[in-house]
Amino acid sequence: MVKLFVIKIGGNIIDDDAKLASFLESFAAIEGKKILVHGGGKLATKLAAQLGIEQKMVEGRRITDAETLKIVTMVYAGYVNKNIVAQLQSFACNAIGLSGTDCDAILAHKRKHPVLDFGFAGDVDMVNTGLIKALLDQNIAIVFAPITHDGKGQLLNTNADTIAQEVATAMSREYEVQLVYSFEKSGVLRDVNDESSVIKRLDKPGYDKLKRGEVIFSGMLPKLDNAFAALNNGVKKVIIGKAEELDKLITGESGTTIINE
Repeated sequence: MVKLFVIKIGGNIIDDDAKLASFLESFAAIEGKKILVHGGGKLATKLAAQLGIEQKMVEGRRITDAETLKIVTMVYAGYVNKNIVAQLQSFACNAIGLSGTDCDAILAHKRKHPVLDFGFAGDVDMVNTGLIKALLDQNIAIVFAPITHDGKGQLLNTNADTIAQEVATAMSREYEVQLVYSFEKSGVLRDVNDESSVIKRLDKPGYDKLKRGEVIFSGMLPKLDNAFAALNNGVKKVIIGKAEELDKLITGESGTTIINE
């Protein structure tokens, strides 16, 4: 099968112009079919604070009220998405920026939770694989912002780690998919303050043990939950690691390789 890289970029890299440019240059240099999924949470949080809109996070996921939905849509599907696409074009990488709303790329429903109201947060129902494959077949790199919709006119804010996993899983029927979560850390760390404490390989029992011991928490939890979900649903390989080492990440030379054994 033809290889496809689905790469998620997030964390502090999005907020650092120099690091983002370097990452995008490396992404542009990857040969073959590729999809980039981005977040942008810190910029959205900063703008919300300037506007006096309180932000709440639960286990790395944003509670999205009506005003916050406006902000994340403007930031994610607007500025961040188009800035990334413009830079990729400058590196001779033909790219298109999409949100889940475009051509029904990603349909979702409002999250249901027995205790918490996540507001206008969305959980994915369907990925338009035909649309994505048609673009990839034209050698176009796709850049996804994590805004989806419910098909009834309602925008939804969907966790970018989840978008990456859902897209990777859906496309695994057509391609041999490698999912990469890249951010500012060197991988999954035993000690969050020690970059040398990277766990080279992590399986589900090991993850559960680290979670119980609160060694890993917050924003890392959605990444790992989605990593194991991807492996259980057809994705060939999942790696988590440092965005500045993207060339080594995609070969497995750095970062944490998630294993399903």
